[in-house]
Amino acid sequence: MALVSIITPVYNSSDFILDSIKSVVNQTVEDWELILVDDCSSDSTAQIIKNYALTDSRVKFFQLEKNSGAAVARNFAINEARGRYIAFLDSDDLWHEEKLSKQLSFMQDNQVAFTYSSYQQIDEEGNSLSEISVPSKVGYKQLLKTNVIGCLTVIYDTEMIGKHEMPLIRKRQDFGLWLKLLKTVDYAYGIKEPLAFYRVRKGSISSNKLSAAKFTWDLYRKIECLPLHKALYYFSCYAIGGIAKSCFLKT
Repeated sequence: MALVSIITPVYNSSDFILDSIKSVVNQTVEDWELILVDDCSSDSTAQIIKNYALTDSRVKFFQLEKNSGAAVARNFAINEARGRYIAFLDSDDLWHEEKLSKQLSFMQDNQVAFTYSSYQQIDEEGNSLSEISVPSKVGYKQLLKTNVIGCLTVIYDTEMIGKHEMPLIRKRQDFGLWLKLLKTVDYAYGIKEPLAFYRVRKGSISSNKLSAAKFTWDLYRKIECLPLHKALYYFSCYAIGGIAKSCFLKT
C-alpha cells in the first residue's frame, strides 16, 4: 500500500503519548510515517517522543517556536507529509491495530477519497465508555447540520483530491477541513466498525460545550460564509440534533 502520513499535534500529553505512538507502531500496515508536532509542551512530552523517535525512523518529531494551537500544529505536519494518504490521530487517542489495513482496503476497493469510521470512547484510564456509530456516508449539507466525523478516524487521499490544510481557528478546525473536502467530493464514506479509541478527558478543550458552540457558529459565518438565515438553520440542527437524527436528511 502507499505511504500513510499520520498527523499528530501534541501538547502536554506525557501521560498518554507513548500509548498513542505504540498504537501506530502496532499497525498491521507498516508503510507509514508518524509526524508529531509539539506546541510548546511544558511537561516531559517532548523528551518522551524524542526518545522513541531514536528507535523508529518512521516517527518524526517537530517543535513549534511558540504556542500556536492545534490548527497550526496540524498544518505544519500536513506540509511535512510525504504520503499519498493523510490520517489524523490526536496525542491522547488510540487506533485499533487493523485501522489502517481495513480503512485503506475499503478506500481502494471502492475508489473513494475521504473516509471515516465509528469509534469507541474510553476514559483516562482506558476503560470503555460508549461506542459512537457513524452513518455510511455524509455530504456537505448533512455535515453542516452535525459533525459526525471523528478526527481520529479520518483518512483522505491526496492523489485523488490534493493536499488540504485546516482553517486557522482555535477550535473546530477539523470540522472546517471536512467541509472543505466535501466541496471537492460529493461524500465522505463511513465504516461501521469502530477502528479507533477516543479518550474523554476532564477539562479537555473539546469538553467545553459552550465554547464549542461559539466556534461552530464562527465556522458557519466566518469560514463557510453562510448567510445569516442558513447559519441559523444549520446551527439549530447542531444545537438540538445529534448523531443518527433527522438532520442527516437532505435539504
